[in-house]
Amino acid sequence: MSLSRIALSSGRSIELIELRMSSAYGGMLEGYPCRPVNDMKVRSLQRQAERAFPATPVHVVPPSHEYPDQTAGAFGPVEVLPSVACIGAFRSTAVASALDPVLHRSALTVIWFQTGLDVPSGKGADLALRSIRWEELAQDYEL
Repeated sequence: MSLSRIALSSGRSIELIELRMSSAYGGMLEGYPCRPVNDMKVRSLQRQAERAFPATPVHVVPPSHEYPDQTAGAFGPVEVLPSVACIGAFRSTAVASALDPVLHRSALTVIWFQTGLDVPSGKGADLALRSIRWEELAQDYEL
């Protein structure tokens, strides 16, 4: 049973089967949100996803950034990510049409950022998430 279904822009339907959410800047004791901190956060999430789902390719949806009118620090201007970091395990039908649809599925682990705690669903999911190029990124597997 899936947590939700998302309708990709391509028309493919994908199922979210596991979702991990965390604060984008949780545990940040010093410094300020800036490009180097954000890059480290994304790399850390990617490593977490690769360890949690080693048999599945990992894709990072490029996050949006806000640049509040604040004085730049030693590491450059303030650059803020959306407040919630997400790692989701998605499944769908097989990408390769030659595979038996009863025995095969495709999978992709996705990292994205969002502003709230809502589980993305249907056509209401964020456009960046719905624009994933599943056929290029996902990997087929046998049940």
